[in-house]
Amino acid sequence: MLVTFSGVNFAYAGNPILNNITFTVNEGERVALIGENGAGKTTLLKLIIGALCPESGDIQKKNGATTGFLAQTGGLEADGTVYSEMLEAVRPQLDAISRLAELSQKISCAEYGGAEYKTLSAKYESLEKYIAAHDCYNAEVRVKTVLGGMGFAGLYEQKISTMSGGEKTRLKLARLLLEEPDLLILDEPTNHLDIKTLFWLEDYLSTFKGAVLVVSHDRYFLDRTAQRVLEIENKKLYSYPGNYSKYKILKAERLALEEKEYERQQEERAKLQDYVDRNIVRATTAKSAQSRVKQLEKMEILEKPYTPPSPPRFKFVFPVQSAEMVLDIKNLDLEIGGKRLFTGGNLQLLRGRRLAIVGENGAGKSTLLKLIARGGNENCVLGRFVRAAYYDQENLNLDPENTVLAELWKRHVTSSQTDVRAALARSGLSAEDMYKKVKELSGGERAKLSLCVMQAEEGNVLLLDEPTNHLDLPARESLEKALSEFAGTVIFVSHDRYFISALADCVAEIEGGKLSFTAGGYEAFREVKKEQARLAEEEREAEERREFAERKKEGYRSRKERAAEAAAKARIKQIEADISSFEAEEAEIQTLLADPATTSDYKEVEKLCRRLEEIKKMQEELYSEYEKLV
Repeated sequence: MLVTFSGVNFAYAGNPILNNITFTVNEGERVALIGENGAGKTTLLKLIIGALCPESGDIQKKNGATTGFLAQTGGLEADGTVYSEMLEAVRPQLDAISRLAELSQKISCAEYGGAEYKTLSAKYESLEKYIAAHDCYNAEVRVKTVLGGMGFAGLYEQKISTMSGGEKTRLKLARLLLEEPDLLILDEPTNHLDIKTLFWLEDYLSTFKGAVLVVSHDRYFLDRTAQRVLEIENKKLYSYPGNYSKYKILKAERLALEEKEYERQQEERAKLQDYVDRNIVRATTAKSAQSRVKQLEKMEILEKPYTPPSPPRFKFVFPVQSAEMVLDIKNLDLEIGGKRLFTGGNLQLLRGRRLAIVGENGAGKSTLLKLIARGGNENCVLGRFVRAAYYDQENLNLDPENTVLAELWKRHVTSSQTDVRAALARSGLSAEDMYKKVKELSGGERAKLSLCVMQAEEGNVLLLDEPTNHLDLPARESLEKALSEFAGTVIFVSHDRYFISALADCVAEIEGGKLSFTAGGYEAFREVKKEQARLAEEEREAEERREFAERKKEGYRSRKERAAEAAAKARIKQIEADISSFEAEEAEIQTLLADPATTSDYKEVEKLCRRLEEIKKMQEELYSEYEKLV
């Protein structure tokens, strides 16, 4: 057990947020925490880490257990470089290796069998166990592995202070992974990760030793990582075994059962009450009526099952169909700020297709989508009768000083206020939101407003840049349904693999300075990537075999190369001889240090220890040279 909540209640300014919350997170568990926006997920996380205190109830944590917390906007703030700061995360392991070397030197100078010798030996053994348990000798390897996986390969010397907010958040996550806390808490960790990094993170978490509690709207991520799902709904917490897909089934079964039990009890109560009403005043049946009254009084009344708020209802329509050819990209070179993103890109898209544009962060996905939306480029041409509607992930098309109602109404001045309010309500904005300024809205509310504005534009080609960012799960599923039913063409950028898988019927990828196209959905694209990876691995292995075969043939080596090889062999023999010589001298010194006649002369002991230190240093240099030559 790492964390246990027992009957925890919490409220903001008297407004209940969490009611009688009880659950446990055990060691090594993988737990997902889900719920609507504003349901209290982040509040629950803050209660776990101690940033908030419950009004009542009990929160217990395992003594000595460490916790790592990644907030949604919690980037790493530091003055150092990427690599130096990540080394600090494994500093205890690196220090352990240094202390082991110091202990080894002290033991060599201590009297064999004496009190100091025994004390130092005990410390040495304990430290060796720590080093083995924490794989300390591979600490720097783990640093490089995590930095590579999180997209920081080649950026080791970059100053963290010069990085963007998203990069700092990724770096904070990298540091938490390296620190290896007993409980890793992640609040929306996938927001700043591209698809390649997401797959790496999922694989890394599968071998992570500690427990993981994650809040995420990425259903694919939850399916691959979660072993249990906790859902906050109507201020209560429900627990479901399994991943997100299993949760959907179990929740539907729970709601159906609760509804059935409630209706059954209501029918039973109605029958009893009807009997009482008809018979309570009749002398012959009054006694039996009183019996029914007692049954009613003893019955534990079931609470009416909670009906969650209806998700947004999106619907995209258009008045005029586009031509058959919607988009024609020919020999396009794409760049931004002087940086070339890809060259010679070619892509043709027919009416009715749903194209996902994927690639690593910074590859140029949003830049390409904006180019398509702007038009006017002779190498990127929209077809005849195309009416494009564009969704910007930053919602920059919204006026922050406008009210929600005015923001939509100004675009459709001929519509009645009733119609405008109804359109906003269908998109998930409440009556209380109508007179809020746009700048006062949450990320999810702004996303819903932007999608409502987009619907009103009635485009036959929809261009969407990360449309699921900030949307909760019900809103994402509603948007998926609307886009899958849309009769026009959809071109979208997304890191939400579940969304891509559900919607895309073709995929364009920007990678390695090239634009490639895969007909078929996301699974077909993944198969293509797997095949490419397999062929690349086969080519790498074949190249290694060719190089090995060439090295075996003397004819393929120049006289200079053969001379260098002969010199290396000679040097290897000399190093082996030197190492043997030093090992023999080291053994002789150790024997002398164990002799009481020697240890009684402190000057001689000091001289021998100094020589022993010199031998060890020379041995390390020889071993380092030996590894390079071999």
